[in-house]
Amino acid sequence: MTTPTSPAKPRKQPALRFKTGDDVREMRKKLGLNQAEFWSRLSVTQSGGSRYESGRSIPGPVRLLLHMTYGTEKQAADLLAWLRGMG
Repeated sequence: MTTPTSPAKPRKQPALRFKTGDDVREMRKKLGLNQAEFWSRLSVTQSGGSRYESGRSIPGPVRLLLHMTYGTEKQAADLLAWLRGMG
C-alpha cells in the first residue's frame, strides 16, 4: 500500500551572512585580502567593491555570491540547497 506524499513545504531562505558593507570589510580584513583580491573572486571590480564597503546597497545577487564564497561550508551548502529547491 502506498501513501500519498505531501508536498514539501517551501523552505525559508537561509539568513545571509553579509548584510552591510561593514560586515564585508570586516571579513576582508580578517582574511588579510586587499579589495582587488577579495572582490575579484566574485567578478566585482575593486571600485565596485569599495562602493559597497562604503555604504552603497549591495545587490541581492552579489550578497548571494558573498555568502557562497566567504560563508562557512555549512552556510554555503544550506544556501545552495535552498536555491536548488526553488525551481
